[in-house]
Amino acid sequence: MKICVLMKQVPDKDAKLQINEMGLGINTSDLTFVTNESDNYALEEALLIKEARGAEVVVCTLGQDPAIQVVKDALSKGADRGLFLRDDLFDELDILSLSKVFASALKDESFDLILSGLQSDDVGNGQLGLLIAEHLNTSHASLVMETKLDDKGTLKAKQELEGGWFQW
Repeated sequence: MKICVLMKQVPDKDAKLQINEMGLGINTSDLTFVTNESDNYALEEALLIKEARGAEVVVCTLGQDPAIQVVKDALSKGADRGLFLRDDLFDELDILSLSKVFASALKDESFDLILSGLQSDDVGNGQLGLLIAEHLNTSHASLVMETKLDDKGTLKAKQELEGGWFQW
């Protein structure tokens, strides 16, 4: 089995934000960056599957040069390999365009499973996984709380529904 985990570097939630000199955005030069919290959960799930069934876990991130730390951290936790997507053109892309970049980078890898966190702590649109699945013409599940992989290689996903209900 070959699993990809999408991970993102985001500003630390406890960082103090300062408006930049132009007054049009956040000054990022003094920010501390960390791995997106929900992406860490996706990595943990991939590593549990790896431990139970044997799998290759590949992390993938996109960003400025410091975002390579996300890959390094994931490798130190047990991921087997990392993909780092970097181009200055990526910096201003909307989520649809970003999903096309990821889909293009992932399509030839033939992943059996692609995991991502629910949403990023910075932008929080929660659409990347769904859009990548659409571009790769594969199924998608969101709000997944747990997975089970049977002996035949079938993966079941436990999804959170409204009102505290769950569905497999």
